[in-house]
Amino acid sequence: MGTSTSFRLSDSARNALAEYAARSGASVTSALEQLILEATRAAEYPGIVYRGPTGSRRAAIAGGPDVWEVVARVQEVSGPLRARVEQVHAESGLAPSLIELAIEFAAAHTDEVTDLIARHEAAIARSQDLVAARDALHA
Repeated sequence: MGTSTSFRLSDSARNALAEYAARSGASVTSALEQLILEATRAAEYPGIVYRGPTGSRRAAIAGGPDVWEVVARVQEVSGPLRARVEQVHAESGLAPSLIELAIEFAAAHTDEVTDLIARHEAAIARSQDLVAARDALHA
């Protein structure tokens, strides 16, 4: 449970927030909380942006893939971290500094990133199960 906080907003900021909340289908409070968290994380990790619809927004490298995608690939590669970063760089063309940025962000926001990786892995498993079931019907 959060605590109540009081502050003043300019009319233009209040109107922009209300319009954003209405467009996204969120309450003004939840929209403000989301925007604050995203903005502070982006400020702390320059090069990280958030994208996607309300309710499923995810951290990404500006102009590049989602953080979870980078981290998942780094985890799939074996060897010392430096070698894994170099391999992901060679495969993707993504600058090593951006791969390291994704890793640093993930280390600070582990739950956020590991949840997205787990959801992706679960979707793959469901797809594989459906393919196997389909193939069994045709056998």
